[in-house]
Amino acid sequence: MMNPYYIVKKPIITEESTIQTRSNNQYAFRVDPKANKSQIRDAVEALFNVKVLAVNTMNYEGKMRVRGKHRGRRTSWKKAVVTLKQGDSINLL
Repeated sequence: MMNPYYIVKKPIITEESTIQTRSNNQYAFRVDPKANKSQIRDAVEALFNVKVLAVNTMNYEGKMRVRGKHRGRRTSWKKAVVTLKQGDSINLL
């Protein structure tokens, strides 16, 4: 069992995620790439005292970057969109 603070890294606050929050009661988080959906559900419920209905995850590959003659890659990361029960909310700001 991982610590909930290690699973949920930070919220993703963008224009799209704000629209999802207002219309569908969904919140987006950057999460640990090794965490599965049930671990993410348990972590969000423990951290924010809410009831989670669904968890959708997406894996993002790091982009290639070139600076001068050096090539590199940004780190890959995982995003989780969490749907909450009607009436529950998370105050992110």
